[in-house]
Amino acid sequence: MTKLARAAAALLTMAIPAAAQAELPVGARAPDFTAQSAMGGKVQSFNLRAALRRGPVVLYFFPKAFTQGCTLETRAFAEASEQFGAAHATIVGLSTDDIPTLQRFSTEECRSKFAVASATPAIVRSYDVAMKRDGLPAAAQARMPSNLTGRTSYVIAPNGRVSFVHSDLDYREHVRLTLQAVQALNHRH
Repeated sequence: MTKLARAAAALLTMAIPAAAQAELPVGARAPDFTAQSAMGGKVQSFNLRAALRRGPVVLYFFPKAFTQGCTLETRAFAEASEQFGAAHATIVGLSTDDIPTLQRFSTEECRSKFAVASATPAIVRSYDVAMKRDGLPAAAQARMPSNLTGRTSYVIAPNGRVSFVHSDLDYREHVRLTLQAVQALNHRH
């Protein structure tokens, strides 16, 4: 590659806003965690390692309970919960919302089909799901809460490795793609 072509490529990469990508690539070991969660309005504890003993786990991080995209995504996971169950997969939604908010969300939007957990700052860091602000005007960045997660879905195989990751603020493909990944994982084993 010529010097001019390299310089042009470098300028182009700086001009295009960085896409929000999860740090954990396919094949990485998923960090184990325990988090306070709610299912059907009841407070409980969710432990990734324990859930993996039953099969694959779908971890889907969402920015904020009761917002339009998060509500629609959660309802779609609830509607597909039987298909995930048939594939022996556990679904858990994670956000930085507090437990009282997640208790209501677990009954109203999850329809008591799966747990939603409160992601601690350590969980957000270990899964690299903090809301990216690249390309946003300063005024928009100032209005956004600093502790939101992006919308990232992981499928964790029973061996604790990431087998699929999808990071996109548009909620519409998360359920379909994670279900396909879980089903493909089951076909390989």
